[in-house]
Amino acid sequence: MKCLIIASGQGTRLASKTDLKPLASLVGMPLIARVILSAKKAGLDDFYDAIKENFVLLMSDHIFNEIIIKKLMAQEVEPGEVILAVDKNIDNDLVDKHDATKVLLDGDRILDIGKEVEEYNAYDTGIFLCTPGLFDALEESTRQGDTSLSGGIRVLAKKGRARFFDIDGNFWIDVDDEARLEQAERCLIGVLLNKTTDGFISRYINRPISRQITKLLVKTRISPNFVSLSCFLVSILGAGFLFLGGYINLLIGVFLAQFSSILDGCDGELARLKFMESEFGGWFDSVLDRYADALLLLGLTFYSYNTYPHPKVWLMLGSLAIIGSLINSYTAVRYDRFI
Repeated sequence: MKCLIIASGQGTRLASKTDLKPLASLVGMPLIARVILSAKKAGLDDFYDAIKENFVLLMSDHIFNEIIIKKLMAQEVEPGEVILAVDKNIDNDLVDKHDATKVLLDGDRILDIGKEVEEYNAYDTGIFLCTPGLFDALEESTRQGDTSLSGGIRVLAKKGRARFFDIDGNFWIDVDDEARLEQAERCLIGVLLNKTTDGFISRYINRPISRQITKLLVKTRISPNFVSLSCFLVSILGAGFLFLGGYINLLIGVFLAQFSSILDGCDGELARLKFMESEFGGWFDSVLDRYADALLLLGLTFYSYNTYPHPKVWLMLGSLAIIGSLINSYTAVRYDRFI
């Protein structure tokens, strides 16, 4: 399906950040680039400034979860209609209630829309599934002296041709000023970098640190695959210290192993934030992780074998640990795919 993006406006409230609002940087990427890549991830493949068939209409300064577009495109739209994705949560903390475009809904129809609407029960998210009938409505609204997009939607609403789709709590934010830009960055990092399968250590120790590292990496040209390789090299170095023996080398090796574990979260985080996720990247990271785990466990087994009594016991435990690590990684991947 085709996509039309409205990118007008100078964005004076973001003047200290950029000359043009669509080019304001959000987590290392211009707003409009993040909108386009989110749309592509949802399945949109063509972007135009004039369209003669059904299309999705987006705002260049609205950031959103691509699942909204996927669900919106699954809706049936009649000729001459428009379907607007709305947020029925009027207590949404991410919405500037004074500046937001309000929407009054009744049944499955839109009755009124605009920034000055006094009675409302939803917010306009700036995501529309449109037919070319929108352009006729905009022309009619312009003849009446209203050149806004909301004016065109009001024309359709009066004719019963404006319907809505509830985003059902999915993330979206309108980036209008510096405060919203900073809030959008915090939300993106929180939403995109949250992994429900994280264990206790990952969730409460590794992830908070890896997020801070990723926030720095996302502003560079460093790729997720380079981070994966760097993490592997740190693991090799850590294993090397374990093989050297001695208490100090043990401490250094364990520290490097933990740092590698933290860094291991950055490649996926970076890939999601920069829209660089790929099957190869997932495979490359997974393979390097398995080798890293095996080397670290082998180094720890070697250290214990040469340091503590009953070396055969440590050899057996080390072998079981390596086997368990491989089995655990396999089941973890299967579980991630299952959920």
